[in-house]
Amino acid sequence: MPWILLTIAGLLEIAFALGMKWSQGFTRPLPGVLTALAGLASIYSLSLALRTLPVGTAYAVWTGIGAVGTAVMGVLFMGDSSSPARLACMAAIVGGVAGLKLVSD
Repeated sequence: MPWILLTIAGLLEIAFALGMKWSQGFTRPLPGVLTALAGLASIYSLSLALRTLPVGTAYAVWTGIGAVGTAVMGVLFMGDSSSPARLACMAAIVGGVAGLKLVSD
């Protein structure tokens, strides 16, 4: 269950990051409120996962999901660069996150 909560927290982190763009610096009320709720729900889900998982592993996985997920969404929907170097860096993050999960207690 903690890994499911951590995955949910990571997905909410992606929604939070994209919501910041959508809210245009919190100048649009509805997107701003949804963004804040996604951020709070992400942190809450992370805190529940931290009851069981090691803090270093959980935090790295959470930020990795958020970072790579947001970068992928940027490439797919916002015209961000998909250069080979950028994709390789994303792959390195995924590899690191997978490695942490494999060696966690």
